[in-house]
Order: sequence, then C-alpha cells, then structure tokens
Amino acid sequence: MYSQSVQALIDELSRLPGIGPKGAQRLAFHMVKAPAETVADLANAMLEVKAKIRFCDVCGNYAEDDQCLVCANTRRSGDAICIVEEAKDVEAIERTGEYMGRYHVLGGVIDPINNIGPDELNIASLMRRLSSGDTQEVIVATNPNVAGEATAAYLARLIAPLGVTVSRLASGLPVGGDLEYADEITLGRAFAGRRVVA
Repeated sequence: MYSQSVQALIDELSRLPGIGPKGAQRLAFHMVKAPAETVADLANAMLEVKAKIRFCDVCGNYAEDDQCLVCANTRRSGDAICIVEEAKDVEAIERTGEYMGRYHVLGGVIDPINNIGPDELNIASLMRRLSSGDTQEVIVATNPNVAGEATAAYLARLIAPLGVTVSRLASGLPVGGDLEYADEITLGRAFAGRRVVA
C-alpha cells in the first residue's frame, strides 16, 4: 500500500524494541514530513553512536574512551561496586542521585533456557576487580525476576569467600501502589524489608 521506500522505513523502525507497526508508521510519516536536516541529524547521530561507543575496559558500561564517565571520575568511591545487568541500568541508578560508588555491568543474567551461563557474562573481570581488595561492598542490582534472583544468588556465593559484603537492592511495593494488586512475592518482600518509622 505504501511506496517501497516508506514501507522499507516502516519495516526497519518496527524492528526497534518497543515500536510496533502503528508506532513505526507514525515515526516514518513524521520523518517524511520533517525537514531533510532533521532526518540527516538523526541519521548522523545513529551512525556516530555506532562508530564511537564501545564497552568500558573497567566495568563494561558504554564509553567513548577506554573508561566510561563513571570509572574516569576520580571523585567516585571505589569502596562499593554496584552490579547491574545492562548498561542502561547504570543510568537508572544514576538518576536517583543516591549512589556515588562504581559499577560493574554483567551484560545480561544467567539464563539456562537461552544458553546463557556465567561464562557468557562479564563475571571474570568482576572477580579480578574484587581481588584487589579495595572494594568493601558489592551491591547486586539485578532485576527482581527468576533470572535476576538466580544471578544474584550465584554472585553472592562466588563473592562471599573474598570477605566482601554482598547486599541486594530492597524490593517491595511501589509508591502509589495498592496492596490488593500486589503479588505474594512482592508483598512478602515488602514485609521482610520493612523499616522502623521514626
């Protein structure tokens, strides 16, 4: 129904995560209507990202140089390392403004169904970092799902002999949530992680 070039653009856009056929159509038609400079700027930004972005040599986060912005920041504390699944999780934690330590990006989680074991993750370099003895605490910030919990348990067993404190992000009820809609696991964790009100 659409011209070949528009249909090709829709097809490519619909391959992006979170973009369905209708969203891809809206984006494609927006680009058709947009000034050529705007589309060129978008295309150049995408090409530049592919050309410049690599993985940080220290933590596995996205970087333009050998080290990411967090690892290159000398004001960040080396006492704590927060382990996350993906580089996008670093940004989510950074937005809180609550954490001033360093990170380690695993590049996924242990997932036997998809043939992802510990050897496919960025765990060996984590263990090398921890062997220096500078780190006092490791905060495991994997997602609170089956694969994330399994990965957290594996890491805790692996790190415990090093004498480093291993902690896990608390989980429970979201702000604005209703108890009646909470599942048993979430509600159980909310009870287990309760705090004394001052």
